[in-house]
Amino acid sequence: MRGLRETRTTAVENLSAPSLPPAASPMTAHPTRRKILLGSFCLCCLPSAIRASDAGPFAMQEIAEGIHIRRGLDEEATQANENAIANTGFIVGRDAVLVIDPGGSLADGECLRATIAQITSLPVKYVVMSHVHPDHIFGASAFLKDAPVYIGHARLTEALQQRGAYYREKLSALFGPEQTGTVVLPGMEIRDRAEIDLGSRIIEVIAHAPAHTVCDVSLFDKETGTLLPADLLFVQRMPSLDGSLRGWLKTLDELKNHAAARAVPGHGPVVVDWPSASAAITRYLTVLERDTRRAITEGTSIEAAIKTAAASERGEWKLFDDYNTRNATEAYKELEWE
Repeated sequence: MRGLRETRTTAVENLSAPSLPPAASPMTAHPTRRKILLGSFCLCCLPSAIRASDAGPFAMQEIAEGIHIRRGLDEEATQANENAIANTGFIVGRDAVLVIDPGGSLADGECLRATIAQITSLPVKYVVMSHVHPDHIFGASAFLKDAPVYIGHARLTEALQQRGAYYREKLSALFGPEQTGTVVLPGMEIRDRAEIDLGSRIIEVIAHAPAHTVCDVSLFDKETGTLLPADLLFVQRMPSLDGSLRGWLKTLDELKNHAAARAVPGHGPVVVDWPSASAAITRYLTVLERDTRRAITEGTSIEAAIKTAAASERGEWKLFDDYNTRNATEAYKELEWE
């Protein structure tokens, strides 16, 4: 397999949390600007409270042969929803199962594991962690007993070493370490692309340059022509920028070249037409870039710019006001130093 490195999968109990987000640490701006930059550290989908639940199966939709997806809720994480707000699921091959993001909490992951057992007796041999955000991967420890190969971007380990302990600390304070689980590092790191054989079913894993985050991977199921871009594609729910605005637009263009019959967004409906479903997120990111560039050119401060950038998109997205200010902050920081 090309473009990957295999390492031992590790369950990490304690990682050193960063004192500053990587992009903000060199900044020595005035206090107001500093507060904005520090506030931009992505805590995407980190819940205010999560409750433990019985590890029972939940409803899935088979969106193509052998591809089962659970739709995440279009809301912020709460005590009631157990951080089950991202789309998650699995692919069944002849010999094995591959998990597509193990869920947003230990409880969410345990429910997913129970659901898989209800549908197939095949072993879970692979767990893909699409990027660093906790709503997608904090259920990973639920699958440790299956001893799967955990797969992630070559930069995912670094991202988890910077943020994982912080995420875990916040979750543990809410419902205790025993319900939080552990931070799991990838045992297979993808630097370019690799192919995973589930038994007469090839899943292509592609590592991307910084886009939604600095450690995004997407999947492509060759058998059904299904693209699984995770949070590189948001539909209806507001996107969150934690990598590179320009890179995200470029990555979307690259993904459009895939001869995919359908796609599974990281948030939104469990299946959408491709590439037409990417039009809305492309429009939003383009408007965000345009408005931010204009503000920088006109000498508008970051404090003022983030209040107006992409404001025209407010009526188009759920949770717009929860994420747009942070997106505008990230965009300004990226574009002002071009």
